[in-house]
Amino acid sequence: MIAKQVSVFLENTSGRLNEVTNILGEAGINISAFSIADTSDFGVLRMIVPDPDKAVTVLKANGFSVQTTPVVLLTTPNQPGSLAKALKILSEEHIFIEYLYAFSMNEDSAVVVIRPSDIERCVGVLNHFFIQPEK
Repeated sequence: MIAKQVSVFLENTSGRLNEVTNILGEAGINISAFSIADTSDFGVLRMIVPDPDKAVTVLKANGFSVQTTPVVLLTTPNQPGSLAKALKILSEEHIFIEYLYAFSMNEDSAVVVIRPSDIERCVGVLNHFFIQPEK
């Protein structure tokens, strides 16, 4: 499944992440998954939320630099080697992955958030090899 990921650009200062989570919490927006990448001056908070458009609106209203990015959500069995199998297929099909992160809601399955260079081709390859994207 293709989903909208919310990316927030944050200065590397104390309390900025807390501000984002408070704003989203007060707006009733739950964070299902997140990843933070940082440099010495700033960070990028990437999130999967149930209502990305609402998250963007409330964060922009509070002065944050925010954008959405399409990503692929892939459900895999939550067991050793499952991610490796999916990544092998993508590698063999020359799908370049810019970044990924994952989360598990239960013992049976995990969801991998994938940002490939070509979203449609990635989904097509996954569907072709019977690895079903998250629904």
